[in-house]
This record gives sequence, C-alpha cells and structure tokens, in this order.
Amino acid sequence: MTEQKSNTALKILTGILAVALIALGIYTVKFYNEEKENKEILTREKAVIEDELNDLIIKYDEAIATNEVMDQNLVDARQRIAVLLDSVKDAEANLVLISRYRREIGALRSEKDRLFRVVDSLSNQNRMLTTAIDSTNMVLSQRTRMADSLQQTNQNLSTKVDRAAQLKVTSLRGEGVIVRNSGRLVENDRTRRIDQIRTCFTITENALAEAGEKTLYVQVYNPENELVGDQIAVQHDGGVMVYSATSKIFYENEELDVCILANTEKDKLMEGEYKVYVYA
Repeated sequence: MTEQKSNTALKILTGILAVALIALGIYTVKFYNEEKENKEILTREKAVIEDELNDLIIKYDEAIATNEVMDQNLVDARQRIAVLLDSVKDAEANLVLISRYRREIGALRSEKDRLFRVVDSLSNQNRMLTTAIDSTNMVLSQRTRMADSLQQTNQNLSTKVDRAAQLKVTSLRGEGVIVRNSGRLVENDRTRRIDQIRTCFTITENALAEAGEKTLYVQVYNPENELVGDQIAVQHDGGVMVYSATSKIFYENEELDVCILANTEKDKLMEGEYKVYVYA
C-alpha cells in the first residue's frame, strides 16, 4: 500500500515537473522572440535616424548651393550632422543611444530652422536692396537734368560705404611671452618657456568711426581647440560669448597699436598652432 502511494506521488511530482519545464520552455521562447523583436525595432529606428540625418544633409547641401547669401554657419552645421551620422552608423542600436540621437536630431532640426530663417532673411534683404537700386537707376535715367548732381551724390555715398565706421584690424598676431618678476614681458617662441599668450594688432585709422573708449575682446585657442585665458563671459544682444581676455582702449580715429595678455594656465600651453580672434 505504501509502495503504491509512493508511486502515485512520484507520478504526480513528475507531472508537475513536466508542466513546469513546458512553461519554462514557453517563457524562454517568448522572451527570445520579444528580445529579437525589440532588437529589430531598434535596428529599424536606427535606420530611420540615419535617413533623417541624410535628409538634413541634403537640405543643407541644397541651401548652401542655392542661397544668394553664403553663411559659414550653414557649412559648420552640415559638418556636425555628417559627424553625427558617422557616429550613428558605427554604434550598435540600443535604447539609450536611440534616445540620445533622437534628442540631438531635435536640436539639429531647431538649429536648421533658425539658420534657414536667417539666410532667407538676408536673401530677402539683398533682393529688396537690388530692387531699390533698380528703382534708383530708373529715376536717374528719367531725370537727366539732375544726372551730374546725382552722380556726385552717388560718389559721395560710395566713398562713405568704403570708409565704413567699423573698426578694422591689421597685423594680427599671437605670441608667447615670459613674464619677468619685474612685470616686464619678453617674447619667446619656445613653448616650454612661455608663461602667457599675448595678442597684438593694429587698429587702422578711420575718420568715420566714433572716437572714445572702446572695449576689445580676445579669444585664444590652443592646438587642441581649447579656449584658454580668463574665460570671461559677456552678454551680447545675440547671446553669451566667452573670451580669453578683454581690454579698454581710447580710440581717436588714428592708427593705434594694441596688445592684450591672456592669463593662461600652464597645462593649457602646448606646442602647435594657436588661433586668435579679436572683437570690438
């Protein structure tokens, strides 16, 4: 009797284990299928992202080729998209990367819309200016009695345009200097022995420029394209710009030599080509 009960219990246990194994097998197959399906979805999503980036590149190429106003910002933005596309192609599809690329595409689309609006606005202004010039030429041709006077006026206006009030810089150069204990600066072209980067330039004579105190800004980039110096953030109408150094000068419409020292950390000084920019 006891042996019969044991056999019955064993059969029941065997049945339970069989059912459990079948359930486990079903779950494993289902999990595998879901994982495969998710991977296929992510792969398709990655392909969609690549198509969207390619579409953005095509739009930029068309804008660069057809716009009357050539804007370096369009070229730079197009290059950033191409770099991102290469990154997408080389990366394995996963949810985290797909989400990040989606955010970056959203930002790139916003940037494209903004840049295209700016370029369109500049093109419209050019067309309006062309229309205004055509209209002026028509008036000139109709008023022959005033031709000499209008020609002289046009020459005067052309002269003013050529001598625009914007400050102009020549002889721009960056140089490494050693700062002596006395405060004296000594130029040195050996990177290991320089303390700071000095930017020197000449502001040209300009009779139309407004005389008085001017604030000048300098950006210095080391060979690794890092902005070096005091990292001075300045709020302008178009947003915040960060500079390496700033200086105030007094401009009297005559040629003026200016040097501005950028206080640079030692670990940012390295051999190679530096880039300097001057803004007023």
